[in-house]
Amino acid sequence: MPNRFFVRLCLLPLAVLTAAFFLLPMARLVVTGAEGPQGLAGYLAILTEPRYRATLINTVLLAAATTVVTLVIATIAGMFLQHHRFPGRAVLIAMLTFPLAFPGVVVGFLIILLAGRQGLIGDLSNRMFGEKLVFAYSIYGLFLGYLYFSIPRVILTIMAAVQKLDVGLEEAARSLGASPWAVQRDVVLPALGPAFLASGAIAFATAMGAFGTAFTLATNIDVLPMLIYTEFTLAANFATSAALSVGLGIIAWAILALARSFSGSAVAAAG
Repeated sequence: MPNRFFVRLCLLPLAVLTAAFFLLPMARLVVTGAEGPQGLAGYLAILTEPRYRATLINTVLLAAATTVVTLVIATIAGMFLQHHRFPGRAVLIAMLTFPLAFPGVVVGFLIILLAGRQGLIGDLSNRMFGEKLVFAYSIYGLFLGYLYFSIPRVILTIMAAVQKLDVGLEEAARSLGASPWAVQRDVVLPALGPAFLASGAIAFATAMGAFGTAFTLATNIDVLPMLIYTEFTLAANFATSAALSVGLGIIAWAILALARSFSGSAVAAAG
């Protein structure tokens, strides 16, 4: 009995924080989303209203593209860095993971310095071709910002997963005559499947809800975080912004839950 009381006492702060900072705000958000003129039907606006539906499609496609390209780059870089030791390796890893210290606004600012109206790419293209190449404020600039933001998070997970692989499996495959590419394709990549699902789900959910980078760069396109912001601050449409927030949260949660169902506890470990 004393042990049960002690356990409940230890869980009390967790229960209070969960109720105060998650359950109550989420409940209020759901209620607010249903207080608009359409009532509960307001939650369907994200699918029925052309503008909201187009914004949802843009956001999902951008997040999916970011996830796929991030996984490709992070897998190649992570496997190389984990399997090779060379001078400057620690510095290179530090540089690849340095963006973890940046908020989204800083990432957006870096993209503007790179591909904005006064950016480095524009200056180089103007000198070479007589025309400035500016794409920081388009979907390509936002994609580059999301990519810059996601790669450090994924590459750490991939490197940790590669480190835990059984080297004996690769050696056995080589001893049976498998080529280096066949070893990677048939042994290494399948073994990294849970890590791909875990880190990919995190990258997708992060790209779906990233606001700082979108706030800095998304001047010519609509994504859900910016749409929620404008509905809340400019139009004072609290019900719609709450409904859109719930919809965004449900989509991100569904992706994480789906990844968890396929990869077990790897998603929790990756987060």
